[in-house]
Amino acid sequence: MPDKVAPAEKTVPRSVVAGPDNSSEGIKLKKELGLWDGVAIIVGIIVGAGIFVSPKGVLLNSGSVGQALIVWIFSGILSLIGALCYAELGTMIPRSGGDYAYIGDAFGSLPAFLYLWVALFILVPTGNAITALTFAQYILQPAWPGCEPPYEAVRLLAAVITCLLTAINCYNVKWATRVQDFFTATKIFALLIIVIAGLVWLYQGHTENFQRPMAGTNTEPGYIALAVYSGLFSYSGWNYLNFVTEELQDPYKNLPKAICISLPVVTVIYVFANIAYFVVLTQDEILASNAVAVTFGDKLLGVMSWIIPFFVACSTFGALNGAIFASSRLFFVGARNGHLPTAIALINVRNLTPMPSLIFLCVITLVLLIIKDVYVLINYVSFVEALFTTLSVSGLLWLRYKKPDLHRPIKVFILLPIIFFIICVFLVIFPCYVSPWEVGVGIIIILSGIPMYWIFIDWKAKPAWLVNGSYNFNMACAKLFMCVQEDKTE
Repeated sequence: MPDKVAPAEKTVPRSVVAGPDNSSEGIKLKKELGLWDGVAIIVGIIVGAGIFVSPKGVLLNSGSVGQALIVWIFSGILSLIGALCYAELGTMIPRSGGDYAYIGDAFGSLPAFLYLWVALFILVPTGNAITALTFAQYILQPAWPGCEPPYEAVRLLAAVITCLLTAINCYNVKWATRVQDFFTATKIFALLIIVIAGLVWLYQGHTENFQRPMAGTNTEPGYIALAVYSGLFSYSGWNYLNFVTEELQDPYKNLPKAICISLPVVTVIYVFANIAYFVVLTQDEILASNAVAVTFGDKLLGVMSWIIPFFVACSTFGALNGAIFASSRLFFVGARNGHLPTAIALINVRNLTPMPSLIFLCVITLVLLIIKDVYVLINYVSFVEALFTTLSVSGLLWLRYKKPDLHRPIKVFILLPIIFFIICVFLVIFPCYVSPWEVGVGIIIILSGIPMYWIFIDWKAKPAWLVNGSYNFNMACAKLFMCVQEDKTE
């Protein structure tokens, strides 16, 4: 992807000395992520707010317990197929940035920028804001038994935790990965508690909720698509390791291994967790609950019900940490390619972290937390994300045709990307008549990036005030955060 930054912007200082350890590697992001760090990132991001929130949305649009379980299994299989396709993309195009890098290589600069534009202001910060709010909701719930915590308190705590995790990620990559490893283990333990408690309840003969599992099934394609959207929301994050490919040790081996370990584990745990929910809670109880896991704990665990809000808070804490770590690299790569201000592509000289990118992402997330009901953005996010995922996998198929001789350390069976592409097209098209407003808003958000591209990237003869303003902003960030551009080793 060509670098289109204005010439004056390129005068931001580059390092002229060795790295902070006096090595000759210079200032750049280091390969510090091993296989199990990769597994922890994928599992830690996937298992966040979704499994404790989305069961209600899946059941509401499915209409029956049986179809809801089918949707959960289908969503897991679809995510695994998609992840395998992304493993081919990630090893064929071994650069950080995920979808942004793949769309750029397949279709050019403008589509890649539009993805970055939507990810910057909607996809990533919305997901982070929702995760932070869910953390705050669960951690504060015990202090307000029987009622909802004040929303202002929830928003304040969500903002504090977002800033805290951003600071950790700014300070040290190893700290961030250790936090991720610990909280990934914690959230798996929490889900195992739910699964075991539900299976014990089922073993005791409580099968009444499964007497007619398919009763009330909704067969309309649009609502099936919405049910799958809710399921996929819980699996979202399976492609985040692709955002940090450049920091993964031996990505040709560890990227596909991490995917093949993570997705089956998550799918099995999710299906059994939902079986546990459905065994213990009736459909009406699930649909009436804003926190299905807490309702489950209150009904089944008695005096120990407090552990569910605690572990859910731990789960969302880890998910938020992983999302901040991975998604900040997306914006770092976008700025490095000239699609965002150069300041966002700077690296702190002491900690070797993309500090400006992390802080910029934190600011956007805090702005979204001001919105009274940030949850309404989920529907917009789901459609837009499905659209760009479809574009990415179509890029895989296009590159198979356009560049058949391109080195592919992993080459999935051609039917997998075709199946994934067809299903993604279904998920993009059918909600258009069920939720036309959300789809329309999503399209408008995407198209709003076109004039931004023309003005800030494609326009060659920019006025001096714009070039100078950009340069001054980049230099101010470089001085404030003690950052420079990374060393070029190619």
